[in-house]
Amino acid sequence: MKNKILLLGLFCCSLISAKAQVLLDKGIGKNSFPIVSSSTNAVICFDGKDATVVRKSASLFVDDVRRVTGQELKMEESKPGKVSARYAIIAGTIGESGWIDALASRNKIDTAAIAGSWERYMIEVVNNPVPGIKKAIVVAGSDRRGTAYGLLSISKAIGVSPWYWWADAPIKQQKQVSVKVDKFISKTPSVKFRGVFINDEDWGLYRWSKRNFEKERGNFGPRTYAKVCELLLRLQANYLCPAMHDASMAFHRIPENRLVADSFAIVMGSSHCEPLLFNTASEWKRDKMGEWDYINNKDGVNKVLKSRVDECAPFENVYTLALRGLHDRAMNASNNMSDRKEMLQEALMAQRQMLVDAIGKRAEDIPQAFTPYKEVLDVYDQGLELPDDVTIIWPDDNYGYMKRLSSPKEQKRSGRSGVYYHSSYLGKPHDHLWMNTTSPTLMYEELRKAYDLTADRVWLLNAGDIKSCEFAVDYFLTMAFDIDSFNFERAANYRTEWLCGMLGNDYRNEYQDVINSFYKLAFARKPEFMGWGYQWATDKHGRERNTDTDFSLANYREVDTRLAEYRRIGNMAEKILKALPEDKKACYYQSLYYPVKGCELLNRMILNGQRNRWYSIQQRATTTELEKMTKACYDSLEVITKGYNSLLGGKWDHVMTMKQGFAAAYFELPALRKVNLASTASLGILAEGEDILKGQKSFHSLPSFNTYFRQSYYVDVFNKGATPLKWKASVSDNWILLSQKAGETATESRIEVSIDWAKVPTGEKIFGTLEIASDRGEKENVYVSVFNPSSPSLAEMDTLFVEHNGYVSIDAAGFHRKVENKAIQMRTIPNLGIENTAIQLGDPTAAPQRTAGRSTPRLEYDFYTFEQGSVDVYTYVLPTFTLSKDRGYAGHEATNVETKYGVCIDEGPVMNPSTSSFEYAQIWYESVLKNCRINKTTLHIDKPGKHTVKIICGDAGTVLQKIVLDFGGMKRSYLGPQPTRQGK
Repeated sequence: MKNKILLLGLFCCSLISAKAQVLLDKGIGKNSFPIVSSSTNAVICFDGKDATVVRKSASLFVDDVRRVTGQELKMEESKPGKVSARYAIIAGTIGESGWIDALASRNKIDTAAIAGSWERYMIEVVNNPVPGIKKAIVVAGSDRRGTAYGLLSISKAIGVSPWYWWADAPIKQQKQVSVKVDKFISKTPSVKFRGVFINDEDWGLYRWSKRNFEKERGNFGPRTYAKVCELLLRLQANYLCPAMHDASMAFHRIPENRLVADSFAIVMGSSHCEPLLFNTASEWKRDKMGEWDYINNKDGVNKVLKSRVDECAPFENVYTLALRGLHDRAMNASNNMSDRKEMLQEALMAQRQMLVDAIGKRAEDIPQAFTPYKEVLDVYDQGLELPDDVTIIWPDDNYGYMKRLSSPKEQKRSGRSGVYYHSSYLGKPHDHLWMNTTSPTLMYEELRKAYDLTADRVWLLNAGDIKSCEFAVDYFLTMAFDIDSFNFERAANYRTEWLCGMLGNDYRNEYQDVINSFYKLAFARKPEFMGWGYQWATDKHGRERNTDTDFSLANYREVDTRLAEYRRIGNMAEKILKALPEDKKACYYQSLYYPVKGCELLNRMILNGQRNRWYSIQQRATTTELEKMTKACYDSLEVITKGYNSLLGGKWDHVMTMKQGFAAAYFELPALRKVNLASTASLGILAEGEDILKGQKSFHSLPSFNTYFRQSYYVDVFNKGATPLKWKASVSDNWILLSQKAGETATESRIEVSIDWAKVPTGEKIFGTLEIASDRGEKENVYVSVFNPSSPSLAEMDTLFVEHNGYVSIDAAGFHRKVENKAIQMRTIPNLGIENTAIQLGDPTAAPQRTAGRSTPRLEYDFYTFEQGSVDVYTYVLPTFTLSKDRGYAGHEATNVETKYGVCIDEGPVMNPSTSSFEYAQIWYESVLKNCRINKTTLHIDKPGKHTVKIICGDAGTVLQKIVLDFGGMKRSYLGPQPTRQGK
């Protein structure tokens, strides 16, 4: 078998970084640089006096080469001229490495392009760099992390993923490895400090560390943090806020942790509620320190914080300025906001002085951050005087929507701003801790606008247990490193890019298909929200109480469609797992199979449980079968979760559980009902669209068939008895078509009813019947209505959205026209929204537009209605917030308190609904749980015929998902009816 050689193509385009390419080659070309060959191995040269992370990175690189080839490279710390080798890899930091400085002084390399920069590196091949070495790859870093990033980028190119340990990404074995290097100079990272907050809540990483990885310590410790820091370094990140909850051992209680982080050159920080790196949740000891109370124990609080700063001063940190209560709650203080502001002002100034005293630098030269999270934002808005150099880290609303960004005045601050973003959260209205399903395109939309409004200093991701958030961590940090390499298309495809980077391209198309549906389904409802309960909604019962979902079992085939799509992608995921070679299975299981299969099984469990309860009311024999199916899904969830924990001999044992959250109940077996069947077969009928079973009508009827769509509807023939049911179906007219006309069933049969449009009479009120009879003489009729007018013709309606059963449904991407100007361009966002493609009305950072203007940018949708009079127009938009509190002068008869966009029909009045809400208001609860704010606007249509509904840009960046016009026929559902346009 021929040996395949890996080639690294690193290209330079001026000072702009290009994407590295990995090629397979025999390694015999003149540009090939052998790292391991049949005749010789390269040596790794570095200066032992360089930063510790350079030695660490060299050691990691040696380990990586061994993982690929089985060969051990030699590491050399000798001075230039003292090493003899045909091939060498020389790595070092400008001004800190004798090797790099010697090469620069001999004009072998020119480091001027990166000298003094933040975290940059250059890579090039140099012939005869120093006496004794024939040829070398030289990696020069502008600082210690730049050097490490450069060296480890070669590790990635030879096939060692940053996720080789955390996600068990396979490493392809090679006997020889060569790299091809064209001179490459990296860019300055987009964001200065980029990292994660481990928000372990005692369900995953903590239990894994305690019971598995660090049994000897029984908690988080240096071994765990070494793995975290290595991952961050390999992902070209630099910032870590460690676990902070009671159960987790506080990072700074183990001094070795600081040494570990520094050895990987990771900058330490702390979460928004941990002042000056002090973990109040587990380190504050009331018996020794008194109360955590800045009013009555100010000296005690300051003494403890000063001690922490003194301990940490020798290391590289970003210091959090904060004063919240214990356990991430509000600080005990006066309810007077002015008093709270004064208290916080005094505390922050005292903390700032501690930093100056301990570190010996000017305050403005010490990295400091302030996060106005939850109630702290209200205090900040009271006029808190935050020093100009302190970075404001703006938080999202815990569900992916940025609550606030820098105002025009705040954008001028020297400390600029950052973001604190959640991929995992415990809190109201509901936790999302089990499975990270946050849409990548939503993340890009929100984070890009934050970056464009000066959030380029700190990016911090709440990564929960890291496990299950692996993709979000990679994606977030990759964007933070080079946000300009992303657009909406790459955002939508990045999970496939990430998977193929670990597993290869054999199933690229299948991955993209599965991932596209995975995010679409979870965007509509996260798996953790499928219990449909609220947490901490009442002191009487803080725990979630599961209910039926809002997904309709009767209307628009909503549940059927959702479950069918989950079954489809679940089956695809299963098929790929079985086909993959053994060395790829563990990585695939964690990174795609478990998320997809877990979400599928959970949805099937909950929705089939709901169907079981509904069927029990109808006395269906299928009720019992659904009970068994629901229990089987519950058991299967347990099985695949145990399968996760048993991977690789139990490497991840205890890390994965469905049962995160002490107030959550979504994962529990749903309430199930039994049914008392008649002793003999008994006929039951349900026609599609019959969602109210009693008290509404005493006959069965299908929704009206419409010639402009020519769809089918179903009739369920079900058995209410213990013996098989024999049935026959007949029709009143030959234009009524049935998928089956007779059958025998122990449970139920489904008849698809359609129309022969070549035979059906022309008219607006065509009527027929379907009769179903059992062999016991029972009979039921189902009435069939057909709407088949002579005009307008199908051709005339071909491009329009058409009224159907009393409503018109429009997908955002189906606009007929768009009106734009220089400032506002309409943007298509793939893999986002209820219909899987959303439209953004301009760049979010653009100025607001006047919705009443004649030429204001807008989207226009043509529709045809057979009605006139009032119509309720429902617009489905992303629940985004106003960008800032200080938005400038609102103008005459206008407001800046809420966002707005315009809705009108034809040239009628323009109404202005909003995308925004106050956090913790009921409309916010409902909107974030469904990733959609639905606004009702009642407008008027003067006559039947063709009309145009317009969505007008008000606040730039409004994201439209869908529009539904209800003339009185729209049925209750969660997502609303499917688009009513031919071909949709």
